[in-house]
Amino acid sequence: ARPVSMVAAPPASMVSVSAATCPVLPAAGEEMATKYEWTSAEEPLYAWWESKGYFQPKSEAQCAADGSDPNDTFTISMPPPNVTGALHMGHVMFVALQDILVRFNRMRGKRTLWLPGTDHAGIATQMLVDRALKAQGIERAEIGREAFIEKVWEWKAAKGGYITQQIRRLGASCDWQREKFTLDPDMSAAVTEAFVQLHAKGLVYQGDYLCNWSPTLRTAVSDLEVIYTEEVGQLYTFNYPVVTEEGAPPIFIPVATTRPETMLGDMAVCVHPEDPRYAALVGRKARVPFTNREIPIIADEYVDREFGTGALKITPAHDVNDYELGKKHSLPLLNIMNKDATLNEAAGAYAGLDRYEARRQLWADLQTQGLAVSVEEKMQRVPRSERSGEVIEPLVSSQWFVRAAPLAAPALAKVRSGEVLIIPARFEKVYFNWLDNINDWCISRQLWWGHRIPVWYGMDKEGQRVPFVARDESAARVQAEAQLGAGVTLVQDPDVLDTWFSSGIWYAIS
Repeated sequence: ARPVSMVAAPPASMVSVSAATCPVLPAAGEEMATKYEWTSAEEPLYAWWESKGYFQPKSEAQCAADGSDPNDTFTISMPPPNVTGALHMGHVMFVALQDILVRFNRMRGKRTLWLPGTDHAGIATQMLVDRALKAQGIERAEIGREAFIEKVWEWKAAKGGYITQQIRRLGASCDWQREKFTLDPDMSAAVTEAFVQLHAKGLVYQGDYLCNWSPTLRTAVSDLEVIYTEEVGQLYTFNYPVVTEEGAPPIFIPVATTRPETMLGDMAVCVHPEDPRYAALVGRKARVPFTNREIPIIADEYVDREFGTGALKITPAHDVNDYELGKKHSLPLLNIMNKDATLNEAAGAYAGLDRYEARRQLWADLQTQGLAVSVEEKMQRVPRSERSGEVIEPLVSSQWFVRAAPLAAPALAKVRSGEVLIIPARFEKVYFNWLDNINDWCISRQLWWGHRIPVWYGMDKEGQRVPFVARDESAARVQAEAQLGAGVTLVQDPDVLDTWFSSGIWYAIS
């Protein structure tokens, strides 16, 4: 069904409407149509409203004329839809709800502002333009960053207004003269300011951590951009050789995994401390097949001894749970994968193979070595990229993060104290579960389209890269020369901020 426009008359104090001014009222002597023809009424009416400025807040002069308080205001910032987007039911819902509130308060005589805008949609927009260029035989890498960004701005000028035109067709009474875009110069300056201030407070930091990596897009993505789907996969069980003295009978620990190729990055085998099957092996070493590496056999209550073989292979650099267990036991990180999901030189003979080809080849080799035990079908929760649909690869890389827990604490307190109400109340459980268990937010993206991270690097005498966080390059240079000396060469961080970094502070900066 076609969404219903909520076109309501403006307050009488603002305008006197007559057939001479309103394009949809019958002229004098004409009968009103017996049937409402929305196709001929809504667009002219909306265009008239917009041209007359009826969606703009009342001026102080208008407040003086109608006796209203100019400080009695009501404001809503529109959650910025993606500039690449097309209308869906989620948009219809928020437009309807916000328009009801805005029109109600406007008709009560308040100075009312509904501020519209769009989000630059970093990944989605770059994908669209990249795809369009490839259709013309042009590769992004060939034309370079600056030329590519110019192409994106051209696309935005030509096609970026589609979603806002659709919102207009819903009858949204926004003040379109104030429309914002997250990459507008003033918006970009505010985003930079937010980054600089958060970094100064210790809430933004850089580090090498496990992140969700999209091999096709070649960028990290946030937890919220990963969709878990139930899929039939394969569970591989194989024997891990325990290191024994020469001439001693072989000993094996059976382990099961859905990703046998990650075995090449294993740093431990873990069992439950009270499991009698493996108690005598704790503290000994296991040998990673097809490598010369020996890894410890450790014990931790994290292991469910009733599940599977009761033994886990621990790959801290390629699994979220293993990463946490690795930190607990001070296990080193060994990354075996390139950014395109091929295996790197740390994978030895499997270097250069795609992750799935490596999986097939490694399993065949385990069978040849007599270490393969079984393969069985099993339902799995598979992490896929919301944007590209590919399977996400947990990968350790250098990224920028926001410390989320200190920011979540005040929001939790407001709801727990009753100062902020969530309606219906049952959704408080969802809210608390989300914020009580929130992880630090990876905010850097390996893209070209977006807010460039305001960090510049200089090299010290030992050849180590030193970061300088600043509002612009000149401010970074002042910091760098004070620390590294005059004439230091600065290079800006090539990454951009997650689109939601700007969207998340939209209400404050718009």
